[in-house]
Amino acid sequence: MKILVPVKRVVDYNVKVRVKADGTGVDIANVKMSMNPFDEIAIEEAVRLKEKGAATEVIAVSCGVAQCQETLRTALAIGADRAIHVETDAELQPLAVAKLLAALVAKEAPGLVILGKQAIDDDANQTGQMLAALTHLPQATFASKVEVAADRVEVTREIDGGLEVLSMSLPAIVTTDLRLNEPRYVTLPNIMKAKKKPLENVKPADLGVDVAPRLKTLKVAEPVGRKAGIKVADVAALVDKLKNEAKVI
Repeated sequence: MKILVPVKRVVDYNVKVRVKADGTGVDIANVKMSMNPFDEIAIEEAVRLKEKGAATEVIAVSCGVAQCQETLRTALAIGADRAIHVETDAELQPLAVAKLLAALVAKEAPGLVILGKQAIDDDANQTGQMLAALTHLPQATFASKVEVAADRVEVTREIDGGLEVLSMSLPAIVTTDLRLNEPRYVTLPNIMKAKKKPLENVKPADLGVDVAPRLKTLKVAEPVGRKAGIKVADVAALVDKLKNEAKVI
């Protein structure tokens, strides 16, 4: 069974992002970029399933600019067998990415697609669900445990009331949550091995997909700064302020 794992290149989660002076977006010039943390969890889970014998091949996929190949090499160093880079300089929105992935699903015929539940740059949380709709495959989102047996996958997900367990036939789409696993440390020998693993380069046109943006960003602005808090003398004063000023009681 093949496992397809989409990975996204995003601003590193340790970096404090800055909004461009003209308000057109986030400034990523000379900013450290890395793999989306949720996607890193997805690639780790796919490699673990292969190590258990549930899969025979792990394929990493990334859509975007040429520098996405660095992210794919990281996925290969974690343990993916080969990579596919859908190269484009266009602004990629969730629906466009889902269409590109749907075309690759049709081409590669994976038994399982595992991807992060969301990317930390736009926090859209849409691509996995859109991919399931386009491919007409069953889906399980926010997975905290994944088990594959025969032709089925069992996914445990956290909900408000506790845990929910879904059993689906393969092929299927799974999106990962933070508690699914802890990604392994990428060692130097594996980084060197990753350089020799195959990395295929394709264009959106090769897949017959139009990636033109359908949404337009009007303005990007930083959140309004929070006002400083105040100290109150006692609980009675706190209750009074909550009731008469904050209007929460």
